[in-house]
Amino acid sequence: MRMARGESLRLAVTAVWAHRFRSLLTILGIVIGITTVVTVASLLTGLRKGVVVFFNEFGPDNIFLNRTGGDPNSVNIPAKQARRRPLRPEYAAIIKRQASAVEDVGISLYIPDMLRGQPITARVPGFESDNTSLIGHSANLFRFQPRELRSGRLFTAEEDSRAAAVCVLGASLADALFPDGRPLGRNVLVAGSEYTVIGVFAEAKGGFFGENGLDRVVNIPLHTAEARFPQVDRYLLTIHARNGYRQDAFDEVEGIVRRIRRTPEGEPDDFSLTTPDQIVKQFDNITGLIVMVSIAISAMGLLVGGIGVMNIMLVSVTERTKEIGVCKAVGARRLDIILQFLLEAVTLTGAGGVLGILFAIAVTLGVNALLPNLPSEVPMWAVIAGFATSVSVGLLFGVWPAVKAAGLDPVEALRYE
Repeated sequence: MRMARGESLRLAVTAVWAHRFRSLLTILGIVIGITTVVTVASLLTGLRKGVVVFFNEFGPDNIFLNRTGGDPNSVNIPAKQARRRPLRPEYAAIIKRQASAVEDVGISLYIPDMLRGQPITARVPGFESDNTSLIGHSANLFRFQPRELRSGRLFTAEEDSRAAAVCVLGASLADALFPDGRPLGRNVLVAGSEYTVIGVFAEAKGGFFGENGLDRVVNIPLHTAEARFPQVDRYLLTIHARNGYRQDAFDEVEGIVRRIRRTPEGEPDDFSLTTPDQIVKQFDNITGLIVMVSIAISAMGLLVGGIGVMNIMLVSVTERTKEIGVCKAVGARRLDIILQFLLEAVTLTGAGGVLGILFAIAVTLGVNALLPNLPSEVPMWAVIAGFATSVSVGLLFGVWPAVKAAGLDPVEALRYE
């Protein structure tokens, strides 16, 4: 007699439900493991999406030339990079003249967040913010690194050349300083100097952990920044390649800057040259390690859960010895018994996988509600992988109990009390 697959599944579900509290305790490790992996994957997927959008805002055809790697305003610079000579704004004209694949070069000067031991503060009567940055830009930069304006205008090349005291504010900073929503034409005091607000950028897209630092920036003309902070040399050059020639431009710029800085042949670059996709790739390497750690942690939960499943299935075989004997006596085959107990183990762990996924979705939604600045979304691959893993645990740890059940002698099984 062959047992119908539907009947085997019904018996498996009935057996699990009959001891639901015991089953829940058994699969707790699996629930925790699946919840951990899916939640981490959800948070990192949303975070990566924000980072990709953030760097896409800087332009896909752009190349960034910096003295050091990472944030130009960072104070945590590796000692070897800290000894490098600063970049000079004169490099921009040389690169534009000598690199045939380069269309234009913009210059930014990053003012340190801490000046003379004090943080940069933006003040207006009645309001102030020390969560701000001050950056000087050449007027041409926003042509190939465009950003949407919420109100007002950008500063012109003429205003840049005469070091005009004007600024364009990031959206968050403008809201903090001017809650009435009327910043244009009003003055703001930043790092001891006064600037007239001529524009406000729209809220920037993407960012790290949902926050985009561009929304807290006071943007002033490059020559204004150089005149007011002559001691600062944190230059960043944004090189705009001709459409379709970014790699050619990258190679040309690298060779030109090495010649300018007289870098000996065979020596590594004493500057940092990066593109948006390279930065995203570095981010992927970091998040890949985080995912591996989360998988290692969840593997412990899955192992504990799998051992629990094996134990409870062995107990189930003992408890149902007489039932197994009856099934064999009426003609159930060895394969039918194996499949029945494997289905029970898979049902048990599959239920743990579903619960883990539901918990992960709940955690993700909770994070979105409590921390809207931290983007997160549940990727379908994580859901499928989580459920498939839980089912695989049931198959792996259910084999021995299933084989043991199938190997029982029907006569001895019928005598069992």
